[in-house]
Amino acid sequence: MTSIRHTAFFGDRDHSFALTDPMVRELEQITGRGIGALYLETVAGRWHLPHLTEIVRLGLIGGGMNPEQALRLVNTYAKDRPLAEVYPLALDVLDARWSGVPDTQPNSQGTERG
Repeated sequence: MTSIRHTAFFGDRDHSFALTDPMVRELEQITGRGIGALYLETVAGRWHLPHLTEIVRLGLIGGGMNPEQALRLVNTYAKDRPLAEVYPLALDVLDARWSGVPDTQPNSQGTERG
């Protein structure tokens, strides 16, 4: 089985990210792009910087985080940071929604979590 939930270290610890249907609709409204176009543009490297931070922020909210806390984390750990830190996370969050991820995902120590 697969899930749309991605777990990754962000800022201070591992967090859950999920672009749920309401978060996808919000992302489409903010970016002015459909989720398919946004995904393909991001994969191809034709993204806009604010789109990356919105993907991360909305992924945190969809993963269960309070919106104010998600904004605080993004402002602290995604804005004014090297793109090499933000882009892979945003792409992983989008890819989880696009392709799904196995229900068990290795954590940072290489062991599986369920």
